[in-house]
Amino acid sequence: MENVRQVTKTISLKALGITSTSVYYQLSPAHLHEQTIALQQGVEASSGALAINTGEFTGRSPKDRFIVKDSITKDKIWWGDINIPFSPTAFDKLYTKVITYLNDKELYVRDSYVCADPKYRVNIRVINEYPWSNFFAYNMFMRPSASELEDFIPEWTIVNTPSFMAIPKEDGTRQHNFAILNFTKKIALIGGTGYTGEIKKGIFSALNFILPVYKNTLPMHCSANVGKDGSTAIFFGLSGTGKTTLSTDPERQLIGDDEHGWTAENTIFNFEGGCYAKVINLSKSKEPDIYNAIKKGAILENVVMDKDGNVDFTDKSITPNTRVSYPIHHIQNIQPNSIGGNPKNIFFLTADAFGVLPPISKLTPGQAAYHFISGYTAKVAGTEAGINEPKPIFSACFGAPFMPLHPTKYAEMLSAKMKSSGVTVWLVNTGWTGGPYGIGARMALKHTRAMIAAAMDGSLEAANKDNYHIHSVFGVLQPRVCPNVATAVLSPRKTWNNDDGFYKIAYQLSQSFVDNFKQYEAYANAEIMAGAPNLRANK
Repeated sequence: MENVRQVTKTISLKALGITSTSVYYQLSPAHLHEQTIALQQGVEASSGALAINTGEFTGRSPKDRFIVKDSITKDKIWWGDINIPFSPTAFDKLYTKVITYLNDKELYVRDSYVCADPKYRVNIRVINEYPWSNFFAYNMFMRPSASELEDFIPEWTIVNTPSFMAIPKEDGTRQHNFAILNFTKKIALIGGTGYTGEIKKGIFSALNFILPVYKNTLPMHCSANVGKDGSTAIFFGLSGTGKTTLSTDPERQLIGDDEHGWTAENTIFNFEGGCYAKVINLSKSKEPDIYNAIKKGAILENVVMDKDGNVDFTDKSITPNTRVSYPIHHIQNIQPNSIGGNPKNIFFLTADAFGVLPPISKLTPGQAAYHFISGYTAKVAGTEAGINEPKPIFSACFGAPFMPLHPTKYAEMLSAKMKSSGVTVWLVNTGWTGGPYGIGARMALKHTRAMIAAAMDGSLEAANKDNYHIHSVFGVLQPRVCPNVATAVLSPRKTWNNDDGFYKIAYQLSQSFVDNFKQYEAYANAEIMAGAPNLRANK
């Protein structure tokens, strides 16, 4: 069998220009685990998981993400600092250099697919330089059966070579690392970085173009689960807001933890076959499902371990972005087909380090679109170099780095689906209460879980009905009571016990919202603009 080791069928990579005679196809996770250790590229943790270090890059590099500007993309992509154009000629030259480089390497090839709903399935072929990168692809993408592999035809190809360093002046890149999408050739080209998140986010970015443009389907950077009554809930949120933690609920079945599509038929389907969770400060008592998923078959990234392989989840000396990837079946309570019905509730999660947003509030359709386009959370001291006090962070659609179209396109789709499906949207603050970061305290996870549970079972709405308090700055509907949560917790102003301080910070944050939204005003309708917060008069 030509150019292939450990195969179930004959494949050829010549169409891609690859002539390497050392190609490992569809290796098992156990084999890739052993190969990584044999090559001294990783070690085994005491839990049985494989622990690797991604090298120079421990996170994505947004300024080095490009999209080839050609006849398919030139008039559709929202070009700018997020979607940076790359010329077709420069791509072809760089691709040739990468392939030439790989032809002297041992390669690991995996066929997989994304999108659980068969109507939207996209077949993927992943070509990796390192075995642990291919292991990651096994965990994160969906796994074809043996019979499906017999006639498998890839639609998209990911070429991933961490050790290849681009030469910016020759190759048209910003620096030596790059992640480039080519929609005409259906190739994601990744080099100069070992961070595995670039692999999954490359395909997520491609789907964020393909699904709305060609499939009338809203792609979402969110987690989703299903209750025993069949009701689906969606959780949007940036890193650190609790998206994975709150959707992994022993009382509900997990559809997926990061990327989903909402179809014209009003179903929700997972893009992926695994989970990629942050593990900084991971606790077995608070997040048992994620903790227990870290076992043989999982990959830990950039964690610190002692000589016996025990992980110190509090240690961020390598990076605060420590991660684990694992196949979704490592979670016991999962939705078998990774598809849910029409969502009943949507939760926008924000870690408000200023402590002025309510722990939970109900949004109007206009407010929901405004907050969706805004995609707010906050960074606190110590999370990033140079941050010494809380800083508002806005990422459109809760995933701006992966959104090729203008954010209002996704927001309009969300608004239309909200209205047609009767879904309720809640804004949930998993951040600070009793004051801003440094004065107040982080919202108790048990309170957040109780509020979300009450929203999902209808008891929160029933307890408040027409008795919501309207937040004087943000205008959101703030419940006065919530089952299993002390009333005092529900009012951020009251937890401060300092009205002047509260309103000063609240209006400062509202100004940040308005300033950020100026870039979208020309594209937003009156209903969306009515969802904006109030500004202090006569400042």
